[in-house]
Amino acid sequence: MSFFQALIMAILQGATELFPVSSLGHAVILPSVLHWAYDPHDATFLPFLVMLHLGTSVALLIYFSKDWAALIRGVLGFEGQRIQLESFHIFWLLAVATIPAVVVGGLFEHLLRSVFGSASSAAGFLFLNGLLLLLSEKLRGSVPDREVRCIAALTSRDAVVIGLFQCLAFFPGLSRSGATICGGLLRGLHHDAAARFSFLMAQPVILAATVREAFKMRHIPLQPGQMHIALIAAVVSAITALVSTAFLMRYFRDHDNWAMTPFAVYCMGAGAAAWCFLHFAI
Repeated sequence: MSFFQALIMAILQGATELFPVSSLGHAVILPSVLHWAYDPHDATFLPFLVMLHLGTSVALLIYFSKDWAALIRGVLGFEGQRIQLESFHIFWLLAVATIPAVVVGGLFEHLLRSVFGSASSAAGFLFLNGLLLLLSEKLRGSVPDREVRCIAALTSRDAVVIGLFQCLAFFPGLSRSGATICGGLLRGLHHDAAARFSFLMAQPVILAATVREAFKMRHIPLQPGQMHIALIAAVVSAITALVSTAFLMRYFRDHDNWAMTPFAVYCMGAGAAAWCFLHFAI
């Protein structure tokens, strides 16, 4: 992988991991469309992948540091009994919402990504991701009148539903953030609250993936040049993810009525164009 390719992939990871457009789908499609001569499944690519995930995880931790600090202070009882119970409940919701992905990922992740990991499949799923975003916006109107305006008002059942939506991201082209935000919308959250819960969920998921991938690296001989590029890519990924998160949280707050629609149109257009190019381009 060249330095230029590494920078492009770092920017792509930092943005698409949080935007509801599927980072994995783009990471599979873009190299095939541009005919980049590297294998993302090669062992030498793993250190680069680990550093990209680490950069994204650090960016999320920085942006939501006040949220995590407030939750920890609440759990420790510094803010009173009511806030303590609420903080425990939110931690419980995050744990429950993570369980489906842990179970499904442990059992089927390798199978799903080996069967559907081609660029053509990812393009098709990217188109379906756009349909999912559009459908979720349409179905919001059918949510019962009890509006859930804050994360703490979610129930364990709501968390399980959102967690099941997260499992869709094991198909390359379906967005983890997009699926979990859609799940939150269908459980009565507004866009900004659904995005906040999604990004808080992402922290342990991305960190766990980073640790798992880092463990696989223990027997891989690392070249100084590889690590140099990976470190730079991690910084670029972190900065991109931080800017992306800040933009998205403001965007979702200010455009609650139709926030997912532009992303849906992009995914459908990009997915269809990529699929046609991969099948018909000479």
